[in-house]
Amino acid sequence: MEMGEGWRRPGALQAFLREPDPEAMAETLVAFANTDGGALLIGVDPEGRAVGVDPQEVEDALRRALAQCRPPVKTRWEQGEVDGRTVIILHVPRSPELHSLADGRVLIRRGAENRPLEGREIQQLAATKAVGDYEAEVVPGAGREDLDEAMIEEYVSKREARQRRRISGTVEDLLVEIGALTPDGRPTVAGILLFGKQPQRFLPQSGVVFVKFPGVGLQGEGGLPGYARREEIGGPLARVIERAWEVVWEEMQLGAVVRGLEREERPEYPPFAVREAIVNAVCHRDYRLRGRRIEIRKFADRLEVISPGGLPGHITLDNIVEEHYSRNPRIVSGLFYWGYIEELGLGIDRMIEEMVRAGHPQPKFQETPYSFTVILYNRQERPPIPAGEPPMNERQLKALQYVREHGRITNREYQQLCPGVSPETLRLDLADLVRRGILLKIGDKRGTYYILK
Repeated sequence: MEMGEGWRRPGALQAFLREPDPEAMAETLVAFANTDGGALLIGVDPEGRAVGVDPQEVEDALRRALAQCRPPVKTRWEQGEVDGRTVIILHVPRSPELHSLADGRVLIRRGAENRPLEGREIQQLAATKAVGDYEAEVVPGAGREDLDEAMIEEYVSKREARQRRRISGTVEDLLVEIGALTPDGRPTVAGILLFGKQPQRFLPQSGVVFVKFPGVGLQGEGGLPGYARREEIGGPLARVIERAWEVVWEEMQLGAVVRGLEREERPEYPPFAVREAIVNAVCHRDYRLRGRRIEIRKFADRLEVISPGGLPGHITLDNIVEEHYSRNPRIVSGLFYWGYIEELGLGIDRMIEEMVRAGHPQPKFQETPYSFTVILYNRQERPPIPAGEPPMNERQLKALQYVREHGRITNREYQQLCPGVSPETLRLDLADLVRRGILLKIGDKRGTYYILK
């Protein structure tokens, strides 16, 4: 196992343990298996420094940890030397089953933490897992020759750069490991979508349709049905994302502001917010739904990205800011290593923040049983926040979402949104949003509440 200089921080797909603690190992194994899978590195401290570990101790601890998992979690063992110290990596795949601990807790991976689920959330997650694992299914009629070698080479190069180490083994071994090929060499849905020469030949629903309307409704000039531009986008998913972004950028209006003696161009929508909406749709749509492609609709006042399939797993409109769960973990992992996803689980947070920082309304999310829509509005509600301001924290983003839905928020309501956080910390959060010019404080003492400015 060759490692580069330094390690990435723990996150949705990676966890560190300094020592082989069976209880902590069991919790992390269950959380990874219930979410998107991941790698548990043992013999690494919280800062990502290799401290070394005894493989026999890890083996004993793993045996006890697996005994606490219901049902047992599948793991793959990898051992190597880092800075002269032994490190063990336990690779955990996403599981089609629902896993719990011996004490009944069901855990998921939330950012760099393991979080227990409540009753309703457990039911939703169990129902999602019972549907099946579509992206791992074999594509009828497809063979190894239908995968594009150039796309595979590009992926390998980007993956090695991102994880800062060379990939050991053959390319075929890697394709099997990431779920692009079955052990007997047949392409899966994920494999065709990520690396296929012509993915839409086998999965015609996997493309994107971009439509630009001149007004605010589904009409052309003079109120007649019609559109100003329509483009169908196909190819492997990495190319779909690239071309969809290019088309939206071509149609995006550019404004300008003058700061001092410099003229600064400002796009109609924050680029990150648009890209994130596109990437999310490609990653999380339900590819089982045939006859429906992702739709990007550009109107005079808004941009809509419509993804076939409702929200997956335990995700709801109420917890979408802080939670993460992928319907297609192999596709998500592939695009993560490709560089289209910065850090799993943080995209929605930053999308909201980028829109607010630019002075726009927060994104609007709409869900039906068969679709999920992100709507970005281009109107300016307030002056943009200066570039030097630090990012908003997750609590503040939840507060803004609450204000958007309810019109106002009080200190008490904010405390109910963020249990376990001190009232003083929450007061400072709200005061910071007022200072930034995002919220307006109304009233005093017990009658205080906050609205969007």
